[in-house]
Amino acid sequence: MEIKIKCNCEGDKCEEWAIVEVQGHVEVQPHFQLPIHNLPIGQLCRPSSQEVYTFTVGYHELTGTKVALKKPLLVLKKVKQSSDNVALEVIGLIRHRILFKTRPKALISKPQPTMKEKERARAAEAKLPN
Repeated sequence: MEIKIKCNCEGDKCEEWAIVEVQGHVEVQPHFQLPIHNLPIGQLCRPSSQEVYTFTVGYHELTGTKVALKKPLLVLKKVKQSSDNVALEVIGLIRHRILFKTRPKALISKPQPTMKEKERARAAEAKLPN
């Protein structure tokens, strides 16, 4: 079977992709019932002109660096031309990976007040003179 590969990139400028490599795995909470395919799991940021990346997932933040791959990888899309013929189309090129190899840092926000604390605050406000 012959598989043709075609590239629709303009000149040598294919769309650049990157691999995000995380140690461990991402777990979905047990009460989550929706399918997780195409579900955004976090926010990937890079401060200006630095090669340090941050990846925020929920209340956890990971710090990583950009690492060049030894050999670039192609991102291919399977295109069916007829019943027997299949072609592969180049849709991207991967030259780097973003490696997060340290443990996540917990992001601590101000805890939400309990009902008793809310009632105490209201009572204290009521006692203040106008």
